[in-house]
Amino acid sequence: MAPPPLRQRLREAVAVLGGGGLLCASYLVAAGEERFYAERLMPALQRLLGPETAHMLAIRLLSLGVLPRVAQRDSAMLEVRVLGRRFRNPVGLAAGFDKHGEAVDGLSKLGFGFVEVGSVTPQPQEGNPKPRVFRLPEDQAVINRYGFNSHGHAAVERRLRARQEAQRRLTEAGMPLGINLGKNKGSADAAADYVDGVRTLGPLADYLVVNVSSPNTPGLRELQGKAELHCLLAKVLEERDALRCERKPAVLVKIAPDLTAQDKQDIASVVTELGVDGLVVTNTTTRRPGSLRGALRAEPGGLSGRPLRALSTQTVSEMYALTQGNAVLPCQALHPPQARRSTRPRPGAPSASNAPPCF
Repeated sequence: MAPPPLRQRLREAVAVLGGGGLLCASYLVAAGEERFYAERLMPALQRLLGPETAHMLAIRLLSLGVLPRVAQRDSAMLEVRVLGRRFRNPVGLAAGFDKHGEAVDGLSKLGFGFVEVGSVTPQPQEGNPKPRVFRLPEDQAVINRYGFNSHGHAAVERRLRARQEAQRRLTEAGMPLGINLGKNKGSADAAADYVDGVRTLGPLADYLVVNVSSPNTPGLRELQGKAELHCLLAKVLEERDALRCERKPAVLVKIAPDLTAQDKQDIASVVTELGVDGLVVTNTTTRRPGSLRGALRAEPGGLSGRPLRALSTQTVSEMYALTQGNAVLPCQALHPPQARRSTRPRPGAPSASNAPPCF
């Protein structure tokens, strides 16, 4: 019997080697082999996939339960209690990654102390035109101008309500759920958008975040002005207090890092006077430090990652002092060399990771 042709043998060899390599890679990912993930898998995926495609793929895989195995258990020393809730550890995932509440269960298995979804707007909207996410690998940073792309309140409410019992168990286990609220781009009444979010999504959240600091929605940051913020938050808190649910969610405000000293004083005055439960500090920045090296550093949008760390940390410190110890949730990128040195305004305050690991 004649041996198979050379081309057929080559195809069979490629299939065997490729299949074996895929199985090996799958095992290493499933086993949570961090060195393989960081040094091999992610660089390869970043060469093959654009940033938004990688983001959407990560969400899809997490929603299907395709995720690395996390073998480590949190030490009891990491547990904190704040906002009337127990957090199994102080590092959570900030809003902006799971925008539509599609992958909460998968994300909760990756070791986060809490997960925050959103921003969610009342009506579905596409956000800004693509491309709208840009990698700056030399700077360990990302620029995004998503523009509150959202499935809308109704879709997210249905999704989260379907897993309400699962979230109840996660909350009891020390993994609360936050929901970040935004406004529609063309809305004529911003306060009504946020109040609708409290009414629709508040009963499903352990805490709510009023996002008035994204740089990618025209006019949004103007809501950080003293009079505007006071009017908005008074209505939000009134609606929160009127909710008919067993345990009402805490209300926090997410602010920008690009604030003047007077802006910071005004915000602190408003949240203290109204009894807002806390601040999320900070969102992305519109500044472009001179140290940036990435070829896409001039793209419009919000910059996040390592270059924002110093500015964000400074704002955390200032707002903590101005609010005289009010709950301040640092929202910062955590990088491997610094992850064990997370700066917190006080013992027990959780920190939301705003890093772009999968882009």
